[in-house]
Amino acid sequence: MASFARYLLLIPLVLASTACHARDAVTPGRPLSANQTLLSVPGGKFVLGFFTPPGANNTYVGVWYGKVSVRTVVWVANREHPIPGDVASNHGATLSVSATGTLAIATGNSTVVWSVKPASALASPAARILDSGNLVLADAGGGVAWQGFDYPTDTLLPDMKLGIDLVKGRNRTLTAWKSPSDPSPGPVVMAMVTSGDPQVFIWNGDDLVWRSGPWDGVQFTGVPDTVTYSDFTFSFINNAQEVTYSFHVHNESIISRLGLNSTGNNGLLQRSTWVEAAGTWNLYWYAPKDQCDAVSPCGPNGVCDTNNMPVCSCLRGFVPKSPAAWALRDGRDGCLRATPLDCRNGTDGFLTLRHAKVPDTVRSAVDMSLSLEQCRQACLRNCSCTAYASGNVSADRRADGSGCVMWSSGLTDLRVYPDFGQELFVRLAAADLGAITSKSKKNHVIIAVVACVSVLAFLLALAGVFFWTRGKKKARNTGSIQ
Repeated sequence: MASFARYLLLIPLVLASTACHARDAVTPGRPLSANQTLLSVPGGKFVLGFFTPPGANNTYVGVWYGKVSVRTVVWVANREHPIPGDVASNHGATLSVSATGTLAIATGNSTVVWSVKPASALASPAARILDSGNLVLADAGGGVAWQGFDYPTDTLLPDMKLGIDLVKGRNRTLTAWKSPSDPSPGPVVMAMVTSGDPQVFIWNGDDLVWRSGPWDGVQFTGVPDTVTYSDFTFSFINNAQEVTYSFHVHNESIISRLGLNSTGNNGLLQRSTWVEAAGTWNLYWYAPKDQCDAVSPCGPNGVCDTNNMPVCSCLRGFVPKSPAAWALRDGRDGCLRATPLDCRNGTDGFLTLRHAKVPDTVRSAVDMSLSLEQCRQACLRNCSCTAYASGNVSADRRADGSGCVMWSSGLTDLRVYPDFGQELFVRLAAADLGAITSKSKKNHVIIAVVACVSVLAFLLALAGVFFWTRGKKKARNTGSIQ
């Protein structure tokens, strides 16, 4: 597919004609040269070596799949510091480990373009590529001093973590290649944001283009497709040591990756799985996917629903801020309350919005110790609270869940799904709740009347048929007697 062109690097013919010697480690005195590769241990699932992207004239050290027929690079060491010239002209380039453990990439004239120096000297250091795709620098006892998984490029592999290591103070982000021929960092970045209730964001330059929604205890509220992936387990950790997301593949025969690309074809973020029989990557999922995946297309207090036309509408109890703009199907200005809240007199209530991707939680207040009912009471006591939701729903989504997320401003980037998402409780004035209740009761009355009339009409029709049949039968009997 064209959307994968940035990943799919055809094996240079020059390497096919060069004697390549696969090894499993780089050690002091045994550097890896440009015509050699490292095979991952123990199963050879990944390869580390020198490569030149198609159409480029630079050389990089990267990691790609060892058992995929189309070279797909998943990690690049020196993406910001390439060696000038292609691989064919860089036979003298090396990846080496010093006696104290410094891992370095150097040109043929020994100019170091990239290096990693451990905090302290290592005994008998060695660099290896593991079957997970992780390049590790370790000592004789196996203690890892540095690992490539702490410095992702554009791909998240199984069991690789996206997010923040609070102990090391390191934020693991994904950054797309600048172009299919240039692995240097492009404008598209994906990162974990921990303010409020943590979420994953994607930026294209300065523009925020996608939001995952917070983790609800089962999955991200803005990623409905994950519920169908029985071969995957998705994990979110939020504690004093880390705030991270990762995924695990149960079936070792499945080769899957989560990649970020700068082209925007079939989304900026793509989950792909290798299909050996077809010799290609199959696109499982991508984002942004539809109009409602854009960030806040309906503005504050607006709701996006792809099953409606137009897709934007105001929450119950709200009206368009700019009716003229909404008439032109531009809902970015959002909606305003129809009736002010009356917190002091305690008459406010809540509207339940079902199947929601909850609003942006960057400025939300989170207390995971509260029950949902305690959350409701806390919101009622706080006159600034505009909505609340459970912070941790049950796996079957039938129980109330636990934890509390409260919003105190406009509800932005809100959307609903047909059969996914969670409940959001939106604070409304009693007058608006009454109008909704009255309308609901009126609808119920209408439905009841229609139902009664329908049943009565059916019974009358049935009675008519009965008497007509009986009369006809009686007439036949009378005729036979005569």
